[in-house]
Amino acid sequence: MQSPVIQELMDALRQLPTIGPKSAQRLAYYLLQQPSQTGQRLSAAIEQALEKVGHCQRCRTLTELAVCEICQDGRRDATQLCVVESPTDIVVIEQSGIFNGFYFVLMGHLSPIDGVGPEDIGLPQLQARLQEGDVREVILATNPTVEGEATAHYIQQMADRLNVSVTRLAQGIPFGGELEYIDSGTLGQAFLGRKVFE
Repeated sequence: MQSPVIQELMDALRQLPTIGPKSAQRLAYYLLQQPSQTGQRLSAAIEQALEKVGHCQRCRTLTELAVCEICQDGRRDATQLCVVESPTDIVVIEQSGIFNGFYFVLMGHLSPIDGVGPEDIGLPQLQARLQEGDVREVILATNPTVEGEATAHYIQQMADRLNVSVTRLAQGIPFGGELEYIDSGTLGQAFLGRKVFE
């Protein structure tokens, strides 16, 4: 029979994404078999992050500052605003080095079935940001899911009413990909998003 304390640790670990029962069990036993400093360091790091990290007042990403470093950077292009679902999306885009505008993080997507509406993902705050007048182009980088597409459509309508141009990240076949390994949904998006060959 499992110790109630170990079971509680496993249940807590299962709340993390991609961690199932077996992974939670492995992690729990791993932590408990290490010197106590390992678990204490992890515990302290989690506690500190939960205490000190909040949302940027401008873009809603996770930060320890009132306004994140990206939003404070005067060298960035204030006419472009990339709308993403998660702070991790910013990390990926920043690593590419291809975008030099600002961001707005939804922290999710519209999902009426789950009770997630426009206010829950900061759309009134996004609208206020667009009304300031600096943004000329909204780049929609929501995920290519039903909810992501619905969210993108909602934002497009909002931006259209404010005469702000809207673009969408291209979707389709990845560079270096081979057609035989591409799923039909991705291939369909590639056909719909095709452009003139130059």
